[in-house]
Amino acid sequence: MLTEERHQLILQLLQEKEVRKLQEFVEATGSSESTIRRDLSQLEEGKKLIRVHGGASLVKQKRLEPSMTEKSLQYAEEKKHIAEYAASLIRKGDCIYLDAGTTTLEMIPFLEGKEITVVTNGMTHVDALGERGIQTFVTGGFLKANTRALIGQGALHGLRQYSFDKSFIGVNGIHLDFGFTTPDPEEALIKRTAINQSQESFVIADQSKFNETAFAQIAELNKAVIITNCVEEEVLHSYSKITRVKEVRA
Repeated sequence: MLTEERHQLILQLLQEKEVRKLQEFVEATGSSESTIRRDLSQLEEGKKLIRVHGGASLVKQKRLEPSMTEKSLQYAEEKKHIAEYAASLIRKGDCIYLDAGTTTLEMIPFLEGKEITVVTNGMTHVDALGERGIQTFVTGGFLKANTRALIGQGALHGLRQYSFDKSFIGVNGIHLDFGFTTPDPEEALIKRTAINQSQESFVIADQSKFNETAFAQIAELNKAVIITNCVEEEVLHSYSKITRVKEVRA
């Protein structure tokens, strides 16, 4: 098959299904993985598609990371209900990780008086935790201005000093094929490390994150329980086959 023919077929496949794995292109074209990787690179350079972890996406790719202010305005009421339920899972004496993000920030008012230890990479979270007298450790690292998250090797080194009873993670995308994703690979690494060092992990996300992908994979779906607000029955059924999904209704 000629290069142009492969490119046309790849784009046609993505028109039929907006996110596909590398192996699907290999099987459809009868080409090697290295050839398909080269094709995807060329098509991405031509702005025809966007490569994601293990495959490619044609549309609905969340490439830009919204600021904390922008995020806080999205599904604000739903996030409060999700946050309240998530906080109810925390027990006296727990050591937890709170990821940077607006929904995890909403959890903090519900943590007062729980006698817990919190580790966070969210600079916005630190003051809110301190005001409530919650014992708090900060990862350290480089401050990412728009999300107020601490990232980089300093944050990673600090995070690796702890183990957690529970971690609460924010994401930008939840997808059946590509798992949990976020736009920034460095933030993805921090989130992945926290999940790996936790006895239990929870992804807290509103309904808009389902069937979405971002650039960097955090983890497979079976690595965390999903806490969300009301989602369509079909979506709930599909994701519940892979991991536990808890719906929080107002």
